[in-house]
Amino acid sequence: MEQIDTGAVLTVDQVAKLLAISRISAYKGIRTGEIPSIKIGRSIRVHRAALARMLEGREYGNVP
Repeated sequence: MEQIDTGAVLTVDQVAKLLAISRISAYKGIRTGEIPSIKIGRSIRVHRAALARMLEGREYGNVP
């Protein structure tokens, strides 16, 4: 199993692996705003804490 970097920001590939979804689904979630992200130049990054907050909200059924 590949080790995922534990830094403060994640790449789209890392997010996809953590969420067990495809890269295409990760990009779709970012495009629709479902997955919080920032764009730095041409790169898209996801802040680990923002992703955790998003997941916490889903855990308690706060997302339709």
